[in-house]
Amino acid sequence: QVQLVESGGGLVQAGGSLSVSCTASGNFFSINVMGWYRQAPGKQRDLVATITSGGNTNYADSVKGRFTISRDNAKNTVYLQMNSLKPEDPAAYYCKAEVRPSRDKLPLGYWGQGTQVTVSS
Repeated sequence: QVQLVESGGGLVQAGGSLSVSCTASGNFFSINVMGWYRQAPGKQRDLVATITSGGNTNYADSVKGRFTISRDNAKNTVYLQMNSLKPEDPAAYYCKAEVRPSRDKLPLGYWGQGTQVTVSS
């Protein structure tokens, strides 16, 4: 069983910074892509950023230049540094990992429980 545990998040003023992290635990062979998604009330869950095991990153246009995703493969942890937070950034932020359970199995997607980010104006 694979678990993703997120930490960080909270309340910050507009223009401020916040970071979140997510650690995967359990029995598995490897983790391919890790990423962050966000979902505001009444809206769909949208991609924020992803990062491969090799460090290739992808960002939503709305966060480019403000957010930075990184990961520590040895710790099975992905981070999201959020700078210059805007009033449109508040949401529940979810971690996702594509986890390969064994060498001969295809990756499966797992989600974290979500962590709330609130931005005050």
